[in-house]
Amino acid sequence: MMAGRPEDSVIDVYQRHGSAWAKRRADHLVEGTWLDRFCELLPAAASVLDIGCGSGLPIARELVRRGFDVTGVDGASTMLALFGRNLPGTPAHLADMRELALGRRFAGLLAWDSFFHLSPADQRPMFRRFQAHAAAGAALMFTSGPSEGSAIGELAGDRLYHGSLGPDDYRALLDASGFEVVDHVVEDPTCGSRTVWLARQRR
Repeated sequence: MMAGRPEDSVIDVYQRHGSAWAKRRADHLVEGTWLDRFCELLPAAASVLDIGCGSGLPIARELVRRGFDVTGVDGASTMLALFGRNLPGTPAHLADMRELALGRRFAGLLAWDSFFHLSPADQRPMFRRFQAHAAAGAALMFTSGPSEGSAIGELAGDRLYHGSLGPDDYRALLDASGFEVVDHVVEDPTCGSRTVWLARQRR
């Protein structure tokens, strides 16, 4: 087990156990219904930023299959190596999402099963980063916890941190960053009990 604060070791856990995560995640698109809804908000061949893209399976691969122009971002080079093998030719950047600054805007922003690894304190300023990378009318979809707090999961024997704000905080942060909530479901039973937010940047 790793010492120190678990919220500070998330990237290192994925760096060392990326292959184990990819095997556990597999390529079953349990989030297919939500991905459909996200894609319905995008124009054809739109640019999509996958923040915390992991191995690219199954989500980025599905977006590419649907004809979208995907760019990946991940903080662990182990995950980007898997992404490159799974999606050769699809651009991906090594970056901590808390320091995201690509200097361009996208029609879609996705932070699925990644944003919730940040502490509540680190999540708050992320909404300005989302805004800085969002084109007019851009879709934003991310997963969170059901309520404010933290939880510790496990990956290959190491602690894996998850954090969340409360729903009122998320709504306020989205609004202040120019996003309106399209839908929000707490612990969706059709999606592995994930809590999902789908929003859209105001034009």
